[in-house]
Amino acid sequence: MNHFPGRRPALILVCGLPGAGKTTHARKLEAERGAIRFCPDEWMDDLGIDLYDEAARAKIEALQWKLAQQLLARGVCVIIEWGTWGRSERDALREGARALGASVELHYLAAPAEVLFERVQRRGMEDPPIARRVLDRWIAAFQEPTTDEGTLFDRFFKL
Repeated sequence: MNHFPGRRPALILVCGLPGAGKTTHARKLEAERGAIRFCPDEWMDDLGIDLYDEAARAKIEALQWKLAQQLLARGVCVIIEWGTWGRSERDALREGARALGASVELHYLAAPAEVLFERVQRRGMEDPPIARRVLDRWIAAFQEPTTDEGTLFDRFFKL
C-alpha cells in the first residue's frame, strides 16, 4: 500500500545477460528518475563476496527485494538490476510490486553473444573471468522476454 497518495511508485526491472549494458542503463535511469537502484554484484563486491557465490547472491537479492518493497510502499521508484533471467522471477517481482500499487516496467537489454563476451572480457570485473563456454551456457538458460510477456508490464522496452 502506497503511504504517499498521489505519488505512484514504479518498479523498473533491468533484464539481460552479463555484458548487455544493464548497469550503464540502470545508472542512467537512476539519475533520470531519482530512483533507488539494487545491483547484487555491487553489494557482493563491496562485501568481499565472490561474485560466483550463488547462495550469497540469493540472500542479497532477497534482502534487496525486501528493501525494494518497503521503498515502493513509500512511493519511491526502484530499479532491480539482477538480470532477471527467468520468466517466473520477472512474474513474481511484477506481481509483488503491483500488490503495492506500483507500476512496473521491463527494460530488456540484448546483444549478440560475441558482443556480450567482448564486453565482459574488457570490463574484467569477474575473477576468474567469464569463459566463453560459461557465457554460452548462460545464454542457453536465459528466458528472453517475449512481446506477449511485455504486454503484462505497464511499459516494455527492448533495447
